[in-house]
Amino acid sequence: MRVAAITGGRNVPSARFRIRQLIPSLRQHGIDLHESVPLLSRYPPERKILRPLWGLSAVAERLFYIPQTYRFELTLIQREMISTLATLEGLTKRPRVFDVDDSIHLYRNGRSAARLARWSEAVICGNEFLAERYREWNRNVVVIPTAVDTDRYRPASPPGDQEEKAVIGWIGSSSNFPYLHLIEEPLEKTLKKLPHAMLRVVADKPPGFQGLLRQRMEFIPWSPESEIAGIQGMSVGIMPLFNDDWGRGKCSYKMLQYMACGIPVVVSPVGMNATVLGQGEVGFGANTALEWHEGLMQILDSHGLRRALGENGRRLVGNLYSLPVISGQIAACLRKVHGRG
Repeated sequence: MRVAAITGGRNVPSARFRIRQLIPSLRQHGIDLHESVPLLSRYPPERKILRPLWGLSAVAERLFYIPQTYRFELTLIQREMISTLATLEGLTKRPRVFDVDDSIHLYRNGRSAARLARWSEAVICGNEFLAERYREWNRNVVVIPTAVDTDRYRPASPPGDQEEKAVIGWIGSSSNFPYLHLIEEPLEKTLKKLPHAMLRVVADKPPGFQGLLRQRMEFIPWSPESEIAGIQGMSVGIMPLFNDDWGRGKCSYKMLQYMACGIPVVVSPVGMNATVLGQGEVGFGANTALEWHEGLMQILDSHGLRRALGENGRRLVGNLYSLPVISGQIAACLRKVHGRG
């Protein structure tokens, strides 16, 4: 079966992880997935003066992809073509499958998200929180988490020097720095308690920490090549979130990346994070500053605990979130939709 996929851009994480990395695995299931990758990202530039030109150019570029979808048997649309808007999606070849992995329904009172869902024969949601909302707009909703390539995301071999030093690590986009700032107090308290500890941030630019956090922070510029080594050198991976509808819509991907690399986690037990924590002993959930500090200290104080939690996490990702598992679920969904079409 030949499937046309339209994504949001070359380095957009959801395009990389929910579509592009699945292409080889889906081929083993008889699904020939062709991705159209726009040169212009679905996200507007930071400088507002450039946004009108960007908007016209982005729509024009995506308009070029519309007739191409009619050479395929099904269209898979990864989130909206233009951030927060429903634009050209309804012109693509049917049947359509809409894939969503964030709470985009919080924008524009949910009108765009509702249109995208109603224009589609099925909706794939990255977690159950999102699925609950999209079932209001589409009767055919399936929950499929984001896959982790466990051949790439794996423990360091041979192990690095994380055994000798304590590295608290975070990976993500600078747009998510507010989550890091949420736990500045327990991070600083932990660094004061452990003079050999450090904070590692892998991102597109460094966060604006001050004082001790700035002094004891190692910044690694993000790239597809640096992200895995950056995680492998961590002693514990962190994923703080606000307990709100945006946080509950997150698909826990950085948590799963840490776990696939055999790194124990301390995370906010919000949404899918809580689900993953309940699936095995992989780390700790933390709601308060004290719980963050205590969770980090427990892991950093015990090599044996770090190893056990890391092994559990690696095993859990392999069993539930690996490419072979998730690609099989995606293939089954696409075939079912195509059969209905």
